[in-house]
Amino acid sequence: MGRYGWISLTTDYGTFDGFVAACHGSIARIAPDVRVIDVTHHVPPADVSRGAAVLAQTAPYLPESVHCAVVDPGVGTARRALAIGTPQGVLVGPDNGVLIPAAEALGGIDVAVELSNKDWFLGDVSRTFHGRDVFAPAAARIALGAELDDAGPRVDADALVRLPAPVVNVGDGWIEAEVLTVDRFGNVQLAATGGTLAGLSHQLTVNGNVSARRGTTFADVDKGELLVYEDSAGQVGIAVNNGRAVVVLSVRPGDLVRVSAR
Repeated sequence: MGRYGWISLTTDYGTFDGFVAACHGSIARIAPDVRVIDVTHHVPPADVSRGAAVLAQTAPYLPESVHCAVVDPGVGTARRALAIGTPQGVLVGPDNGVLIPAAEALGGIDVAVELSNKDWFLGDVSRTFHGRDVFAPAAARIALGAELDDAGPRVDADALVRLPAPVVNVGDGWIEAEVLTVDRFGNVQLAATGGTLAGLSHQLTVNGNVSARRGTTFADVDKGELLVYEDSAGQVGIAVNNGRAVVVLSVRPGDLVRVSAR
């Protein structure tokens, strides 16, 4: 796969404990000259869907890298550890769906292997901390140019775990879509792509009772008003100018939101 100068890290470890530092250390012990980009370590605990969405929306804007994603509620079980090669980088993490959207965003899966070569791991592998002992060391070795086939046997791409497709329905003058993510500003991102807004008027309602307007930037509505727009990831976003749409709408990831003409 060649050498990589960068490794990205996406986890739900938070930054209050030493988990992230330990992963950085595992990488530095093997590949001290490889630089690490911390995508986020504040994925909600065990929220695989959120981790997958954040990584998929970020990875295409990073230099070609080895992307290590550890949102792994099944750590220590029979779930596989994976490395996935794509045209624009390599992904390392658990076989629970967290890697697949990013793989698609980076051009699709060229090859997938199960990480089973114990020589690639860091000493005695903890049953509860594969980020430090399995995934970070594997990412470091791949960044230094190790071949994926040396990591373990190939896995059929069709056999990899995939997350359920989010709900998206589009009709005449309305969109109904699942909440994909909520960012730290309280903006609500839907699973519908921004192109679906073309069929909507500028005067809208959200969930039948909240007035909104379609626009392109937050200043298109007055302070406190609801805006429906295409966000920076190309998805339908809902925001409040100087406020938090997630509070106004009282929704969370996985909920359905309906946007329709007023």
